[in-house]
Formats: sequence, structure tokens, C-alpha cells
Amino acid sequence: MAIASITEFFQEIARDLHTSLFLAIGGSIEEGTLDWSSKSVELVSTGIKILILLAISGFMYWLAIYVLKKSKARIRLNERRAKIARSILRYIWAVTSVIAIMSQLNFEPDTIKATAKASTWAGIYYVLWTSSGQIVHKILQHYGLNASIEQLLKNILSVLLLVLGLASVMAQFGFDIVSLVAGLGIAGLAVGFAAQSTLANFIAGITILLEQSFQVGDWVNINDNEGRVVVIALRTTHVLTRDNITVIIPNSNVASSVVTNLTSKNFIRFDIQMRIAFEDDIDKARDEILQVLSDSEAVLNRPESSATVAEIGEYGVYFIVRFWVKPAAVARMPKIKEDLRENIKRAFDAADISTPYPHMRLLMPREDVYPIVTKPKPLATTTHTVSESLALNKDQP
Repeated sequence: MAIASITEFFQEIARDLHTSLFLAIGGSIEEGTLDWSSKSVELVSTGIKILILLAISGFMYWLAIYVLKKSKARIRLNERRAKIARSILRYIWAVTSVIAIMSQLNFEPDTIKATAKASTWAGIYYVLWTSSGQIVHKILQHYGLNASIEQLLKNILSVLLLVLGLASVMAQFGFDIVSLVAGLGIAGLAVGFAAQSTLANFIAGITILLEQSFQVGDWVNINDNEGRVVVIALRTTHVLTRDNITVIIPNSNVASSVVTNLTSKNFIRFDIQMRIAFEDDIDKARDEILQVLSDSEAVLNRPESSATVAEIGEYGVYFIVRFWVKPAAVARMPKIKEDLRENIKRAFDAADISTPYPHMRLLMPREDVYPIVTKPKPLATTTHTVSESLALNKDQP
């Protein structure tokens, strides 16, 4: 009894699979019988029609590719445009083949029509997507914008074309795009409120890229962080310091800070201070300083360097030494200044020019040269005898 029940169970499953397969190939159970022979003949006939249509479309595709290849030199079609044309022809062949198969498989005419429209819109957006990169490159090259903005605009345009393309394709099949866009807008507002700092950094990053106050490779000072800009991302800016340390600064902080770009011009001026004694010759010291500057490879000859007296202080005469360097030398500026101070000190020593240290000197006049004349006043004196002194003392109360 148990074996019979199990057998009947599997037989019922087989009958269900048999019926489902018959219905899947277009059969009908209203007649009460599953006529596999007629349905097989119909399937073979449909398959032959599909193969004939695919062969015709394939031949047309091959012919179009052949004509394109032969006329490429005549119409002066470069390799990039030829590649786009081949992609378009391949897409048209694929869409035509799909529609031909659908027409032979008894799809609804409205479904076939919607598929054709959706494929047309998808093809249009595909052409726009493949051409957008070259268009953006030419526009940015015309206005002299950098590669970071180019990549950003390419990504934004690609996402925009993808969203519009999907919306256009879905609209052909009856989807309510307005409700979908409204839902995405509400979700976008929720995400915006949840990630305000990220959005602020993102917008600041776009502003930095568009304004081009500094670019990758410039030497900048941001919030007392001095170094070379290595990355300008949409959220952060990376600065590599002289100590080979990467400082990552949020773009919102960069946009609200004072940024000093040290390499925005062809040459930059720096200065150092030196000191000589009061007794030394100023002109001689200036000549020694300028000679050291002219011998330095990092210092430019034009514009000219200068060494002028900035202050006469308590411990000597202070020189302000100004010199010009190329932008490439900014990264080595501490070492350049140290070498200049050392070389100037050596030149002062060779020229017998002293570099005074903080001290105090007491100058006392020599008595034989500047005698100090004093005229003391004589003291008034009185003389009394002993008896007179005693009498005076008795009279006093």
C-alpha cells in the first residue's frame, strides 16, 4: 500500500511536468489532449523561420561591416570613430535578431513594439555615452582645466546618462517613472541630511577643482601644513610634507582656510637675516654676502639678490638677505637657507668680519685723557674750650 502511494505520487509529478512543458511551448489543454506531434512540427517550422531571419540579419550586418571597412579611407574615418560605428552596427544587428525571434514566438505586438522603442532609446544613450568622453575632453582642453575635473565630469555624465537611459527604457514598458523619481528624491534628501559633512566635503572638492587655486604637484601651506599636493579627491586633499608624511585634509577645511600656493609663479623670493659687528664695514659685508649668493646653484641670478641693512640693533647691524629660487627648489628651502647661512659665516670669517653675540660692554673714560674734576666743599668748623662746652651743656634742659 505504501509502495503504491509513492508510485502514484511520482506519476502525478511527471504528469504535471509534462503538462507544464507542453504549455511552455505554446500548447493548449482546452482540447483535452496533448498533441505533441503537431506541436513538434510547429516548433520545427518556427525554428526554421527564426534561423532564416537570423541568417538574413547576419548577412546584412556582415555587408554593412564590409562596406564600412572598404570606405573607411575614402570618408577619412579614424580608428576611434570606426570602432564606434562597428559597435552601433553590432547593436542594431543584436536588436534586430531579438525582435525577429520575438515575432516568431507569438509575443504580444505591444510587447514587441515596446522592445523596439526601448532598444532605440538604449542605442541613442549608448552613442551619447561613448561620445561624451571625447566631448568633455575637448571642452576642458579649450578652457584649460585639469585632468581631475575631466574625470569628475566624465563620471557625473556617465551616471546621468545611465539613469536617463534606464528611465527611458522602463517607460516604454509602462513603468511609472514620475513616482520612481519622486521616491528617489525623498531617499536622496534623507541621505543628504544623514551625510551633511560628506556632502560639504564633496561640494568643496568640486569647487577646488573648478577654481584651480592649486593643482596636483603645487607646494602649498594649508592650516600650517606645508607640503606638495599629491591628491585632490572629491572628499579630501592629500599633502605630502618634507618629512615624507601624508596629511589628509577635508576639502571643507581647505575651502574655508587661507591657502598659500608657493609654486604658482615662475620664481619665488625668500629671505634670511645675518648680523655683523658695529665696527665692521657694511659694504664689505654686503659684497661677501652677494658673492655667496651668486655661487649658490639654487639661487637665481635674475631677478637679482639683495643684502640691505634692516636694523641697527643692540648687538650689531642686521642684514636682510633676499634671493629668488625656482618652484622646484621650494621643497629644499630649509636646507638651502642653512647652507647659505653657513657659507656666509665662512665668508665673514675669511674676510675678518665678526658676527657678534649678545653682550654688554662698559666704557670707562681714561683719567689721563678725560680727567674727572671734582671740587669738594670745605667743611665749616668751630672751636670751643672744655669749660665752654660744659657750660653749654648745663644750660640745655
